[in-house]
Amino acid sequence: MKSIEEIKSAIEAAVSGARVGIVPNGSPSGQHSLLLDPQHAVAVAKFLRDDKELQLDFLSNATGVDWLDKEITEKVKVTRPVTKTVDGVDQTMEETVEETRKHVQPGYLEAVYHLYSMARKHGPVILRMRTGNRTDQVELPSLTPVWRSAEFQEREIFDLFGIVFTGHPDLRRILMWDNFKDHPMRRDYVEPDDFEYEPTAHDEVLARAAAHRAARQGSAVAAAEANAGAER
Repeated sequence: MKSIEEIKSAIEAAVSGARVGIVPNGSPSGQHSLLLDPQHAVAVAKFLRDDKELQLDFLSNATGVDWLDKEITEKVKVTRPVTKTVDGVDQTMEETVEETRKHVQPGYLEAVYHLYSMARKHGPVILRMRTGNRTDQVELPSLTPVWRSAEFQEREIFDLFGIVFTGHPDLRRILMWDNFKDHPMRRDYVEPDDFEYEPTAHDEVLARAAAHRAARQGSAVAAAEANAGAER
C-alpha cells in the first residue's frame, strides 16, 4: 500500500482544491491519519474508494472525539523602547525581552473513519474531519453515500457527540430517546440526578441528588440572609 504521504499527494492531484493534512501518531503502531477539509471530504472519499491502486471499499469503524478548549502558554520575544540614563543623559533605545502570553485554542468535535480494501487486502487508512467549534458550527458532510456502513455509526456519533452529518439519509438518535437532551460522550457532560428510564434510582444517584439539593438550599438561605441584611 502507498505511504500516507503518497496517498496525500494522490488526493491533492486528483481532487482539485482539496486540503489534506497529516496527523502524526507517535505510538508504536505509527498509524498516521489524514485530516480532510469538510468541503472536499465527499469527493476525497469517492476517490479513495474508486482509485484502482487504493480501492478502499470498506469502512470498518467511525467514531467521534470531543476536544475541549485548551489554554496555550507560549514565550515570545518582544522589542520595545526603553529610556535609560547614560552619563547623566536620558537616551531612548530598544530592548528585547521575553514575555509569557496565554491564549485559548477553541475546542472542536472530530469524526474519525478507518478504511480498508477488501479487494487489495490492505489498510487501515484513517480519515479525520473537524467541526468549526463545539457549539453552533458542528456540521460535517456524511460519508454514508460513499460507504453505507457509515450510516448507523454516524447516527451514533450524532447521538453521543452532537456532530450533525449533512447528507445523511436518516440522521436521528440511535441509543438515546428522541427527547433526550445533550450528548453523553461530550467531555463536559453532566449526568442528571435521575433518569426517565429508572423508576428507582441507584444509591449513588440518590446521594448525588441529595448533595445537589443541599447545595441549592444553602445557596437560597445565603441569598435570603443577604437580602435581609440589605433591607436593614
